Amino acid sequence: MRLPRITPNPARPVTLVAIVTALTIFGDAMLYVVLPIYWKEVGLTALWQVGVLLSINRFVRLPLNPFIGWLYNKMSLRTGLIAAVLMGAFTTVGYGVWKGFAAWLVLRSLWGIAWSLMRIGGYLTVINYSDDTNRGRLMGKYNGIWRLGSMVGVSFGGVLTPVFGIESMSVFFGLLALIGIPLVLASISSNAKKDGHTQTSSRKDSKAIWTKPVAKMVVCGLFISLLHAIFGSTLSLVIDLNYSDTVLLFGILITSTALGGVLQAIRCAWEPFLATWFGHRSDGPRGRLPLFILSLVGAAAGYALMPWHIPIYAWIAIVLFVMVTMTITSTIMDAMATDVARNSSVIAVMTVYSVSTDLGAAIGPTLTFWVIGAPYGLQSIFIGCAAAFLLIGLWYRGDALKRARIHDQTMQA
Repeated sequence: MRLPRITPNPARPVTLVAIVTALTIFGDAMLYVVLPIYWKEVGLTALWQVGVLLSINRFVRLPLNPFIGWLYNKMSLRTGLIAAVLMGAFTTVGYGVWKGFAAWLVLRSLWGIAWSLMRIGGYLTVINYSDDTNRGRLMGKYNGIWRLGSMVGVSFGGVLTPVFGIESMSVFFGLLALIGIPLVLASISSNAKKDGHTQTSSRKDSKAIWTKPVAKMVVCGLFISLLHAIFGSTLSLVIDLNYSDTVLLFGILITSTALGGVLQAIRCAWEPFLATWFGHRSDGPRGRLPLFILSLVGAAAGYALMPWHIPIYAWIAIVLFVMVTMTITSTIMDAMATDVARNSSVIAVMTVYSVSTDLGAAIGPTLTFWVIGAPYGLQSIFIGCAAAFLLIGLWYRGDALKRARIHDQTMQA
């Protein structure tokens, strides 16, 4: 696949594809709020089926991501994104049409394929329409906008489903996703040819692709997504264990799950702004590593404080700080992955990077609830996470010092 040329306004196609991604994810995000409550209405017979349906799409992606990468070598970027929109719309409408565990298992598996097409297509869009001066900013913009789709799906799905029903909301969100087709046609050039190659994938020696920077990026992507998944899967539990199932804030009683949802929604709301800003900061002459390492140290400090019973307002401030570091680390990790990919085989590297981040996100909650039952299990998990953040920072410290020396020598010359 030959990617289209960089346009004079690179932010436009990235922004439009991010909006397409956000529209496509409405239905999936809604399910995480409404399916645990309305599972009987969709024909499920046991609560364990809810857990399987909410996780199967992620596990499907693990073996299929390499196949999706292979497909992008054979088809245009525009074709892949349109296929993702059509499949995402079909599965979302299907939630409102078909009932029963078997039917939903197929739909959720198809959604996993659709999301792989969309996510890898989004990475390729950023890589194609960016250069070394704006890649971090555009990656932050892309991530920030599509994550708004999660907030909209959770918020509107949670509020409107009791009124209109899960069937109507699913069909509505599925039809909204189809708006993505004209947006893709307007944003992605039709010049992409089915020539089966990226910029450097024609190398005869494929082993040259798997350089030390690529391996390092894949490993770090796995561990950071794992650490972030632990935070997301335990936030409400930490509130419940340390502050009971209801919390008094500003004279209002709020449940632990509601407080966790509000905090996560705040992060979704600031993502388009903070992710873009921090991504832009990482495009500076000193590179991404100083800000990346600083965010890792901040995350380590925040994680180390999170599991302890401290005044609720101070604890909320710590959580908000941790979520800011998550915005920084995820944005810069994705930007660094695209930096590395441009110097290797774009589709191959981004495919493996997607597999590693999906694997980390899948392992995180499983590992958490395996350890949490032990004495001081919750504290052990978060302190271990803090140590992991510091180790990743130390791993990149040498690269940061080397980059700083090169920058200083360049400035002196």
